Amino acid sequence: MKKLKKIISVILVFLLITFTFTGCGSKKEDDTAKDSSSGKIKIKLGCVGNEKHQSTIAAELFKQYLEESSDDFEVNVYPNAQLGGEREMAEGTKLGTIQMTIVTSDGTLPAWVPEIQILSIPYLFENQEKAYKALDGIISEKLNPKFEEAGFKHLAFGELGFRHFSNSKKEIKTVEDMKGLSFRVQEAPIWFELLDSLKASAVPVSFNELYTALQQGMVDGQENPIATIATQKFYEVQKYLSLDGHTYAAVSMVMNKDFFDKLTPEQQEIVQSAANKAAKEQRKVVAEHEAEYLKDLKDNGMIITEVDKDSFVEATKDIYKKPDVEKLVSPEFVDEVRDYVK
Repeated sequence: MKKLKKIISVILVFLLITFTFTGCGSKKEDDTAKDSSSGKIKIKLGCVGNEKHQSTIAAELFKQYLEESSDDFEVNVYPNAQLGGEREMAEGTKLGTIQMTIVTSDGTLPAWVPEIQILSIPYLFENQEKAYKALDGIISEKLNPKFEEAGFKHLAFGELGFRHFSNSKKEIKTVEDMKGLSFRVQEAPIWFELLDSLKASAVPVSFNELYTALQQGMVDGQENPIATIATQKFYEVQKYLSLDGHTYAAVSMVMNKDFFDKLTPEQQEIVQSAANKAAKEQRKVVAEHEAEYLKDLKDNGMIITEVDKDSFVEATKDIYKKPDVEKLVSPEFVDEVRDYVK
């Protein structure tokens, strides 16, 4: 009898210990992503541009839509490269030191997903509608899994806009006028091939150092969308703007994948919905302001020229077949995207 009581006591103690540890484990899992002081899930979101820049507009819209949709989240936006350049913020997002960033899609992200440099292929899209169709369709379908393999949750594509050349030396009307000029580009083989095909020099400079580089004459010019040129006040250090629209530039809204995976399915859906809404509204806002930005540039003394676009298209038509470019983006993928938007 005593032996039986002893066995029962041991069993009861074992059950009590098991229940206690199981209960504690569940509570810890529930609180994984929450800030202990507020009970909210905090998202630190970094951008390189100023408060009027396209990436910051997307960030503020994401914050607005997410916080309106759920009391679970608190989004803190850090513009003006407060958290570093695009490379540092992308690395921070991948490592989880920050939860989210919005960066130029074909700028720093090709370090992890080379195929996103399909957006650097010149004259891939005729207009914004075709760009949106490809970005939200075939490009997302093909590349989102690759972003996840690299440690990112790619939420949506926002807009930078079609990129144009500006410089401080002379008016550019045809591709021949590009000869001998130096331009700041993003550090990637496609951009070097682009400038080489135009008989100009490519100089890699980080975006947050670009204004100073232009001001000090380290480069003659740069290439960016109209909104970027206006909001970053590049007109103060650039005289000529040539509307060639060589590539369509997007921004990527990316989140640390482990952070996203720890959210509940319902929270994940809310985050994705907020990103989709923010991207759609941001595109609309940026597009609506383009005419206003062009007027600002003219009013601030820039000479704006409509180029002979055919000469630029002809000079760059075979870039996607160059060996250094093929290593990053297969010609088959380029052709597939072109067929998709026909």
